[in-house]
Amino acid sequence: MAKKVAVIGAGVSGISSIKCCVDEDLEPTCFERSDDIGGLWKFTTTVCSITKRPDFSETGQWDVVTETEGKQNRAVFDAVMVCTGHFLNPHLPLEAFPGIHKFKGQILHSQEYKIPEGFQGKRILVIGLGNTGGDIAVELSRTAAQVLLSTRTGTWVLGRSADWGYPFNMMVIRRYYSFIAQVLPSRFLNWIQERKLNKRFNHEDYGLSITKGKTAKFIVNDELPNCILCGTITVKTSVMEFTETSAVFEDGTVEENIDVVIFTTGYTFSFPFFEEPLKSLCTKKIFLYKNVFPLNLERATLAIIGLLSLKGSILSATELQARWATRVFKGLCKIPPSQKLMMEATEKEQLIKRGVIKDTNKDKLDYIAYMDDIAACIGTKPSIPLLFLKDPRLAWEVFFGPCTPYQYRLVGPGKWDGARKAILTQWDRTLKPLKTRIVPDSSKPASMSHYLKAWGAPVLLASLLLICKSSLFLKLVRDKLQDRMSPYLVSLWRG
Repeated sequence: MAKKVAVIGAGVSGISSIKCCVDEDLEPTCFERSDDIGGLWKFTTTVCSITKRPDFSETGQWDVVTETEGKQNRAVFDAVMVCTGHFLNPHLPLEAFPGIHKFKGQILHSQEYKIPEGFQGKRILVIGLGNTGGDIAVELSRTAAQVLLSTRTGTWVLGRSADWGYPFNMMVIRRYYSFIAQVLPSRFLNWIQERKLNKRFNHEDYGLSITKGKTAKFIVNDELPNCILCGTITVKTSVMEFTETSAVFEDGTVEENIDVVIFTTGYTFSFPFFEEPLKSLCTKKIFLYKNVFPLNLERATLAIIGLLSLKGSILSATELQARWATRVFKGLCKIPPSQKLMMEATEKEQLIKRGVIKDTNKDKLDYIAYMDDIAACIGTKPSIPLLFLKDPRLAWEVFFGPCTPYQYRLVGPGKWDGARKAILTQWDRTLKPLKTRIVPDSSKPASMSHYLKAWGAPVLLASLLLICKSSLFLKLVRDKLQDRMSPYLVSLWRG
């Protein structure tokens, strides 16, 4: 008899989890409180509680209580996948803005914003410059009288297309870049990155440079620099206080006659259907094994899917998490004992509180490192040296090309026979929709692929030799480069 799995949430993480359950011959039931998607799921259903059954230590089963149209139902499940994600409860920090309750204009959170209609001709203040803040400001700038964009820290602005117009993610998220990042000093890499980003436009001139002492952050927005240049968006510092119709900023400037304030201040996540201490523990990523399994459970039958920040596609990461979780549910993959994991996490938490080590749980995770980590647990991580010996052409694309999810379908459970072809043709398929006008007999210089083919084998071999070196070697090289580069970089900054 197939194990029954409760999937909480029918967003992107929930849909991936359902598919992975089916792939592993599990029986999923998905609960979704909204009615945005139709199908076989139980929509407009609120999950009231998820509690361990009395015999949990032996069975790992859960009691799930739901409510639909005022009627409660109880069901027993062998496992639970929580797919509610980061964006559950809007964070609206009104208490941090003196005078906001005096303000007579409209106040809303970005979750309430849907379309620009209704904001025509108004003066709008957008607070917060993340991806959402940038997108809303740009969209409103086309119809509003003026858009003011307030930021505490500034941000680096990335475009969706990289050099030569290729998709940014496909150009940047590559294994050999990840390898270089392990060898070269981070200060040197940051210096190169900042020079490249400022080459597109000088962030300081546009009021977007990172505030000194603040952690660098990045957003993706193609239109924001143009809107600032045209004057339809004005970048401002933090808001110090509000009056009935205006906002006073930290630099002493005042903007009058503001009609609307939109807070793009993010979200908080919670698990109201859990009991303590599980409810509190799941909100601390340090107590989630590889950001998926709570550490305090004697049976690994609860998985938190999609609760992570990643420097790459969240969709492919949640699918890989779900593939791993479903195999753990079936007993095909093992995780370390909960007592050991809890002890290690508690010790780490104490070190963080004492300031001995840095708390990195709020930082975005490296995409390739995290994906490889989960894939290794499943048995689907590709071996570059082995791949080079068996299939050099594919090895070249896997190491030097974009790290697309196909790579985790080459070997192991869930292997797909079409993965090799998909990897080798991904550039052709990406560019084909753009080739709507072909110029006959157009002369082209030698393509990059020509040079890659000529030098590919020697470069790949050298890279593989470096990869096979020990981690001690990498550490020694990094330390030496750090020592040599630091004085040089300091002199550059001072100059």
